[in-house]
Amino acid sequence: MATSMDKLEKTDPTAASRKRDHIELALQSQVSGAELDRRFFYEPMLAAHPQKNGWPAFPFLGKTLRAPLWVSSMTGGTEMARTINHNLARACREFGMGMGLGSCRSLLFDDENLQDFAVRPLIGDDLPLYANLGIAQIEQLIEQGELYRIPALIDKLQADGLIIHVNPMQEWLQPEGDVFLHPPLDTIRRVLDSAVYPVIVKEVGQGFGPESLRHLLQLPLEAIDFAANGGTNFAKLELLRSEPAKRELFEQLALTGHSAAEMVDFTNRLVEGLGKSLQCRQIIISGGIRHFLDGYYLINKVQLPAVYGQASGFLQHARGDYEALRDYVESQVRGLELARTYLKVR
Repeated sequence: MATSMDKLEKTDPTAASRKRDHIELALQSQVSGAELDRRFFYEPMLAAHPQKNGWPAFPFLGKTLRAPLWVSSMTGGTEMARTINHNLARACREFGMGMGLGSCRSLLFDDENLQDFAVRPLIGDDLPLYANLGIAQIEQLIEQGELYRIPALIDKLQADGLIIHVNPMQEWLQPEGDVFLHPPLDTIRRVLDSAVYPVIVKEVGQGFGPESLRHLLQLPLEAIDFAANGGTNFAKLELLRSEPAKRELFEQLALTGHSAAEMVDFTNRLVEGLGKSLQCRQIIISGGIRHFLDGYYLINKVQLPAVYGQASGFLQHARGDYEALRDYVESQVRGLELARTYLKVR
């Protein structure tokens, strides 16, 4: 005669082993109040489980994204750049993300490394792809009367526009660093005076303080990329390449800057105060985004349309087989879909 357990195992063959797991793992699964994520209200009653590819498409940077993720600019000009960039572009196409290329400085004067960066055929025409140059290189182009090289660079990459990365702290601490002759704000304004292409401005790991953000938000920029303190800190990275005496002297300086959460607060206050003088209306929240819940929280807190960017998280999975990167990105997107369904930002 069949027992109730026999019947249960026929309808749910994993039931017995699952229940044993529950008993064995129950004590390990205890959580304290201090561990709870207090940024959200958890609402389990209002929706079924989300369907795959359930994040609604939305406009950003003049195109349509299917996930609120941005592949933040990473280093270019290395022997692995082609594999990394090509894998990332494939992931962008599959999951509907936008992408900023690493520094394209090497392409300003020749095309030797062009194939490392030529990913438009992989990402497709429907998603945003941006070239990237440092403010120091742009300052030099202005001094040499060669700003025409920027639209030429954008054309050869079939990119949608240019990211200008601003990195005075990194350049000062870098053993081979460039010296800025002008405030970055002045150089950016010079570019915007003649640019017929969209421009994004980003930092490289220190973020922007409120006065810098106030000026940037009043420029006709396509977006601001926070590159906040909390992720890869290139000032600290350069110090690690320096002599020990210099490292000891300046290490505290490399730890200055602003977190992404702090910059969201700055931005919200500025948006309220700037009124009609607000021109830049899109934000890429990057720097220290270690988990999809961090990104989900911040893009819902900021008062401007936003996506969140990652560099190191993607980079860890983009250096080899594409499937490893694909699995990582899919897990991020599925997590975002679940968060959108059951979590409301406080």
